[in-house]
Amino acid sequence: MLLRIVLSILFVGLTQLLSAQEGLKYRWDFYSIEDQAGQALLPVDTADYFLLREDQSFRYELKAKNNLIAEGQWQFRNDTLVLKYSQPTDTTRYYHMLALNDSLLVINEGPVNFSFSKTRQEAVSAVGMVDYDFTGNNITLASLARGILGITVLVFIGFLLSSKRRKINWALIVKGLIIQVLFALAILKIGFVRSLFDWLSEKFVVLLGFTREGAEFLFGGLISDTESFGYIFAFQVLPTVIFFSALTSLMFYYGILQKIVYGFAWIMKRTMKLSGAESLAAAGNVFLGQTESPLLVKPYIGKMTLSELLCLMSGGMATIAGGVLAAYIGFLGGTEVAQQVFFAKHLLAASVMSAPAAVVAAKLLLPETEKVNEDMTIEQSRIGTNALEAISNGTTEGLKLAVNVGAMLLVFLAFIAFANSIFGFIGDPHQLVVGDSVWINYPGFNDWVARISNGRYDQFSLQFILGYSLAPITWLMGVDSRDMVLVGQLLGEKTILNEFVAYVSLGEMKQAAEFASPKSIIIATYILCGFSNFASIGIQIGGIGSLAPDRKADLSKLGFKALIGGTLASLFTAVIVGMLI
Repeated sequence: MLLRIVLSILFVGLTQLLSAQEGLKYRWDFYSIEDQAGQALLPVDTADYFLLREDQSFRYELKAKNNLIAEGQWQFRNDTLVLKYSQPTDTTRYYHMLALNDSLLVINEGPVNFSFSKTRQEAVSAVGMVDYDFTGNNITLASLARGILGITVLVFIGFLLSSKRRKINWALIVKGLIIQVLFALAILKIGFVRSLFDWLSEKFVVLLGFTREGAEFLFGGLISDTESFGYIFAFQVLPTVIFFSALTSLMFYYGILQKIVYGFAWIMKRTMKLSGAESLAAAGNVFLGQTESPLLVKPYIGKMTLSELLCLMSGGMATIAGGVLAAYIGFLGGTEVAQQVFFAKHLLAASVMSAPAAVVAAKLLLPETEKVNEDMTIEQSRIGTNALEAISNGTTEGLKLAVNVGAMLLVFLAFIAFANSIFGFIGDPHQLVVGDSVWINYPGFNDWVARISNGRYDQFSLQFILGYSLAPITWLMGVDSRDMVLVGQLLGEKTILNEFVAYVSLGEMKQAAEFASPKSIIIATYILCGFSNFASIGIQIGGIGSLAPDRKADLSKLGFKALIGGTLASLFTAVIVGMLI
C-alpha cells in the first residue's frame, strides 16, 4: 500500500511537470492568427506548420508572410514558450500558453493569438514511422530522468517480490542491466551495428517473402486482398509461421542453430557468471520458443536448482519464437516491405535484449544460493532422422501453431466483445418505474467514461479498465503522456489474454493513427515482445514438465514468479529503449 501511494505521488508530480512539455513536441498545423477580439490578422495556408522537435529545435513556415521560414531552439518554462531564433534573425521571443490539449495549441504574444491544430493521421503515418529518427543525439534530460526512475521502480518491485532479498547478487543485476544498455546503444546508435541489424531485418523479411509462392499456389487471389486485416492475417501472416517453423527445424537438424546459441551462451556465461544450463537456455530463448528452448538443456533440467528453473522459465516468457516473430512483423508491418523491415529490426532487438533482462528479473526474484553445474554441452536432439523429416516435423508443428494462433484470436476477441457488452450494460443508465413511482434510478457512467477519455472510449469496457489502471507503468517506460492509456491497454491485453491479441490491437491502432507519438508505438512493440501471460504458465508446466516429469511440482510452484519475471524483463527492455529514442 505504501509503495502504491509513493508511486502515485511520484507519477502525479512528474506528469504535471513534464506532460505540458511532452505535449508540445509535435508537428502542429496553423489554424488561425487573430487579435484579442477574434479578428483574423493573417490568412493561413493548409501547408503552414509549426514543428517542435524532441531535440528542442523548432521550425515553422508561414506563406502569408512572404513564405517565411523560421528556425531555432525552444524551451518551455512557467507557462511560457520561449523561441530562440537562429533564422531569419537572431532573436528571442516569448509566447504565453493559453491552451494545450490533444488537438489544440493556443499561444499569445502581445495582442496576437496563434492557434494550431493537430492531425493524428499526419503524426504517425506509415512513412513517418519509417522515417522517424532513432539514431541522432536526441536523448533528452527528461527521457533520461524518466528512464532512470523507471528502472529504479522495476528493480524495487523485483526486490519487494524477492524470496531471498538478502541473497541478491547486486553485481549480477548491474552487469545484466549494463549489457542491456550496451545492446540498446549498439543497435540504435552505433552505425555499423545498426547497419548490421538493418541488413538482418531486410534479409529476414526477404526470407519470409518466399512464403508468398506457396500461399499463392494454395489461396490464389485471396492473398492479394490488402483491404481487410483479417485477409492479411489469415492468408499472409499465418503461412509465414508455418514456413519459419519448418526452416527453424531444418537449421536445428543441421546443428546451425545450436552453434549460434552456443556463441551467445558463452558470452552470457563469461559476463554474468551463470551456470552452463542457464546460459544455454537464455541464449536459446532468443531464437526458440518457451517449450523448444528447454530441449537444448534437457539432460540438466532434472538437477537444476530452483533459481536455474526460474531463469529458464522467465527467459521463455520474456522472449519470442521465430515463428511468431514472423507473425508480429505481419501484424505491425502489414503489406509494406519498408514497414516490415522497420518492425523486424525492433522485434529482433527486443528478443536479444530481453535475454539478459530475464536473467536480471529471475535473479532478483529468486537469487542463486547453491552450487551450480558449469557444463555447457548442448543436447544433440535432431528432430528427425534426415533433413526431409526435420522439415516435415517443423511444418506440422508450425501448422499446429498457426491454427492455435488463429483459434486463440477468434476466441479471445469474441470473449472481449462479450465482456464489453456486459460492461457496457453496467455503464448504461437504468430506470424502473412502477405506477407513478421510480423504484430504481441508476444514472450509469458510460457518458463519464467518454468524457474523461476525450471520446477514446465510448463506454465502460475492458480496454478502459486496463488502459487507465496500467497507464502509470507505461508512462515510466517513456511512453508519451497522450498515449499512455493506449499502451496500458495493450500491456493488460498481453498479460491477461496473450501477446497475439495485443499485437493485433497495436496494429489496428497504428493503422487508425490513434497514437500521438511514433515513440509510443516503438516502446509498445518492446513491451509486448514476449510470452508473459497467464496461459504460458500452463504451457511451460506441460512442455518443460514433459522433459523432466519429476520437476512438475517445482514448475507449478514457480509459474507465477516466472510470469512476473518475464513481464519485468520486457519492461526493463522497453524502459532502456525509451531512454535512448
